[in-house]
Amino acid sequence: MYTVINQQDNIPDQSGANLYLTDATLEALLVAYLPAELRAHLRPYLQKLGALAGGALSELADLADKNPPQLQVRTRTGTDRQRILKHPAFVELERYAFSEFALAAISHRQDVLGWQGQLPPLAKYLFTYLFVQAEFGLMCPVSMTDSLTRTLKKYGSPELVAKYLPRLTSLDPATLMQGAMFMTEQGAGSDIAATTTLAVDMDNHYRLYGDKWFCSNPDAELAMVLARIEGAPEGMKGVSLFLLPRTLDDGSTNAYRILRLKDKLGTRSMASGEIRLEGATAYLVGEAGRGFVQMADMVNNSRLSNGVRSAGLMRRAVSEAFYIARHRQAFGKKLIELPLMRKQLLKILLPSEQARSMVFQTAEVLRRSDSGDKNAYALLRILTPLIKFRACRDARKVTADAMEIRGGCGYIEEWGDPRLVRDAHLGSIWEGTSNIVTLDVRRAILREQSLEALQVYLEQLLAEAHLDNAMRARFLSAQQRAFALAEAAATAEGSSLTRRAASGLYNLVSAAAMAWESHHTDAPARLHLAEQVLIHKLLPVDPLTVENPLSEEIEELLLASAYL
Repeated sequence: MYTVINQQDNIPDQSGANLYLTDATLEALLVAYLPAELRAHLRPYLQKLGALAGGALSELADLADKNPPQLQVRTRTGTDRQRILKHPAFVELERYAFSEFALAAISHRQDVLGWQGQLPPLAKYLFTYLFVQAEFGLMCPVSMTDSLTRTLKKYGSPELVAKYLPRLTSLDPATLMQGAMFMTEQGAGSDIAATTTLAVDMDNHYRLYGDKWFCSNPDAELAMVLARIEGAPEGMKGVSLFLLPRTLDDGSTNAYRILRLKDKLGTRSMASGEIRLEGATAYLVGEAGRGFVQMADMVNNSRLSNGVRSAGLMRRAVSEAFYIARHRQAFGKKLIELPLMRKQLLKILLPSEQARSMVFQTAEVLRRSDSGDKNAYALLRILTPLIKFRACRDARKVTADAMEIRGGCGYIEEWGDPRLVRDAHLGSIWEGTSNIVTLDVRRAILREQSLEALQVYLEQLLAEAHLDNAMRARFLSAQQRAFALAEAAATAEGSSLTRRAASGLYNLVSAAAMAWESHHTDAPARLHLAEQVLIHKLLPVDPLTVENPLSEEIEELLLASAYL
């Protein structure tokens, strides 16, 4: 007689966990970044979203990923009427994001989530950080709606703002207008100066002609579009920014078509397509000939959102990996007891925590910049491309390594790890590839004196971290070397150094931020994480050394900080 052993208990499944409550560090960090009254008010909402992200939202996201949107070009009676058919699971995700948690409107209304007054940028990014742990693709339309609204308020005429702002910030799905931006062309790509889309002046509006090659959320009710006004000069100075409505005032559909939807590696739940403008009605936004400067505000906001989303993806991957390691048994032990596994867990934990600290710090700098602090603007101009570059690249490796920790099941679609890996690759490509974004770091150094602003900022962080002399000396040594490389990258011959320089600055800032957090929170692991960044990413190290600079006590502290 054979005894059948139930092995199901050795296949850990975190489904249904509250991703806010299982995060051992998040609540502690909020003490350093949010006032007590606001923390107390937001906590129930964060707990609610954490439960949804680990359960219902993840289930909806899996369904939406497996049932991507479809382009319908005619009605069943033969009328030409384009629609993008979304799976009900995606529509429900939209309701949660746009309506229940107001993720696109939170920066533009003073009555969301039960709070009277303007919530700080960090509140929006906290909810985005949790939501994206369940669903990544939808956060692109959310971010573009938020960013379009920001750009319209900043540069649009009073008439355009009055006409469209109420619906862009609506929490009612029936009246909400979603946003998009149509920039990319086949012959231009990141070279915006090569834009060929034509804008013809019709006195009170313009007509747009041309093709846009990569348009996410292509059936959005409003889109920001770059085009060249007829007779405008060649190059960047001839490019202007326009607001393109999907539906005209008389109820007819505007004169542009979605030619097809893209079959993408990831973010399959959300539609991306190709657009042909056939005399579409559009309205000039801001000053003619300054389109890219004005669009850059929208792009930078989206780049920061990309970094936040990558941080969220890494957190979900790390959460899954630690759950597996704490609950799966092999060779007579829990995986987390095995020396090699402990090292691998720490290797994915470190970039995940770096990204989180960068999100928190950059959100606070954004708040100061929006309040008119010019020094904060110079700082924001370098922090934004730094997080877009490094966090998005780190997410690709962290999600893949976490998938490996699950083992064979990690390669199976029903577990969700493949979706995390596919989605993680988006961040390094959209809103500027890694090369483009690191060149933006260089531009910030040359045009905005951002390196000087960064130096002042780092000095303040380190002073408030109250480090001992030895740790402070290591930071200063790393800072001198990182700044020297950045200055070399900013020279006429130094553009090939920009990626290494950007990585150095990102690692330096994130380490300083975690050291600062260690003094302002009940999270002692932050200082040890900062030290690990210094050792492994900033200071000279012998790759063949047999010495382990990490004591068992500190290793245990770091591992315990990752998951409750």
